[in-house]
Amino acid sequence: MILQASNPAWATEFAHLRRVLLANLGPLAVRVEHIGSTAVPGLVAKPILDVDIVINDMGCFAATSQALSVLGYRHAGDQGIAEREVFKRSDEHVPWGNPQRAWMNQHVYVCPLGSKELARHLRFRDALRSDATLRDDYAAFKLRIAEQSFGDRKVYAQLKQMQGDLLFGRF
Repeated sequence: MILQASNPAWATEFAHLRRVLLANLGPLAVRVEHIGSTAVPGLVAKPILDVDIVINDMGCFAATSQALSVLGYRHAGDQGIAEREVFKRSDEHVPWGNPQRAWMNQHVYVCPLGSKELARHLRFRDALRSDATLRDDYAAFKLRIAEQSFGDRKVYAQLKQMQGDLLFGRF
């Protein structure tokens, strides 16, 4: 199954991840935000933490990228979205640390303060957190496209992108 029922452990895992990222990025990170469906209590989600690392501006991006590489993340470009740089994990133990542990899967982005993509991520997350009707409508939408995708994550992502922009594009 692509989607799982909301799980309070997701917030706990994010809190641990946030602490590690902030400790290792120091003043490079203005803050670390939990975004995406796992950040919304009561919302079905793929069990993947979506994380925005917020930096002051792109002038500190190179140093941020270097600090993330030390933790085992590799830069994957902006993937077509301006001012949102994507980072992928080298293995399940990323971020690397002592003691080593397996982490929940993650999508990690670096966004400068004031970027449109950061604002969109936060606006949608906050709307879903504060409006139960919107959250439930979005959950029904996600369940519908999960069924239409027959368990194929790539098809699910494509359907979500195409149909979601039509239904929830105001965010």
